[in-house]
Amino acid sequence: MSVTAQATAPAPHLLPAESIRQTLEDGLYQQFTNAKVLVLIPDHTRTIPLPLLFRQVVDILADTRQLDFMVALGTHPPLSEESLCHLVGITVDERHTTYRHIGLLNHAWDDPGQLAQIGVLEKAQIQQIAGDVWHPSLGDDTPVRINRLALEYDHIIILGPTFPHEVVGFSGGAKYLFPGISGMEMINTTHWLGALITILGTIGIAHTPVRAMIHAAAECLATPVTLVSMVVVSEGLAGMFVGDYLSAWEAAAALSSERHIQWVEKPYQRVLSHAPAMYDELWTAAKAMYKMEPAIADGGEVIVYAPHLETVSHVHGRYIYEAGYHVRDYYLKQWDKFGHLPLGVLAHGTHLRGSGVYENGIERARIKVTLATQISREDCERLALGYLDPAAIHPEAWRGREAEGVLYVPKAGEMLYRVRP
Repeated sequence: MSVTAQATAPAPHLLPAESIRQTLEDGLYQQFTNAKVLVLIPDHTRTIPLPLLFRQVVDILADTRQLDFMVALGTHPPLSEESLCHLVGITVDERHTTYRHIGLLNHAWDDPGQLAQIGVLEKAQIQQIAGDVWHPSLGDDTPVRINRLALEYDHIIILGPTFPHEVVGFSGGAKYLFPGISGMEMINTTHWLGALITILGTIGIAHTPVRAMIHAAAECLATPVTLVSMVVVSEGLAGMFVGDYLSAWEAAAALSSERHIQWVEKPYQRVLSHAPAMYDELWTAAKAMYKMEPAIADGGEVIVYAPHLETVSHVHGRYIYEAGYHVRDYYLKQWDKFGHLPLGVLAHGTHLRGSGVYENGIERARIKVTLATQISREDCERLALGYLDPAAIHPEAWRGREAEGVLYVPKAGEMLYRVRP
């Protein structure tokens, strides 16, 4: 196992376009002649110069017999034809002319007809991976199901960024297989395992039990996989690594730990965390809280400021309203009330609410989480979250107040904030 092609830029610089092109050529050119190749890509909720990369990859892989791109959606909503074109930076006219031979596909996690079982992670194996955090709520064996198209190609290329991640430690790599194009079982089990560990015990850590579980599932896939992993900073690339899905991801995670962590000298009391428009539902905009939790003082507050946001979740909304947002033990100690809900929903609920305890019927969260969105005050109360009117917030009034223990983060959700040891 090795990284076959790579390029990195010293901080704070970014890779020039010619280095990106050369790295892709070094790693991919004439490696898949006359082969059927499926490229897995992220959706619009991940920062990556996909329009540039799409055109270059299509050009470099012109000698393939078939080349298709699939959005590794996990449980995110499918994209329309127009949105798919926008994602990869082509016009609808180009879609039907220049790129008519290229497939643009959505993954459908909830369509049994699109899934194939390729293995199973047995309960004993999951217990061993989870270690001390294993809990009976993880259930028994976990079927390893994947989009069946992954079995019909000669090779899979994963093209995606690596960032600190609340569930798995660092995103990217084989995460584009599980949960990216997997069935609900792996989605639910991995997310709930991450929730049992908590964000504070996971985010920004390369080798976590969830990552080990994902890699164990990836071993069930017979189709060869090449990873193109990138570290994205300020809309550009700080590094690119091409190789097998273990080595290239390791290299990207190491660079991400250098470029994506903002160290602070002491925890903040109050943070206005501005979620960008690419997060169009709370399901993803919650990252504006995830990346801040390690840098918040006990009793402090994170305000998720997203004045554009109207929806909790297009796919999971009804379950989230039933579960609310609570600390982990609120669910675990009332499992008879919450155990029927999807584990991925409960994981999202406790990830956004953060760490805390539930004892003698009283919930005590470590920090306060407040929404400043289009979600109403009544809904925030129903969800057990605080509410602020976004129209009453003026971000400029939050700038330059770090000495007061107050922070404004203008594009939250990707940079991890952490208190220096």
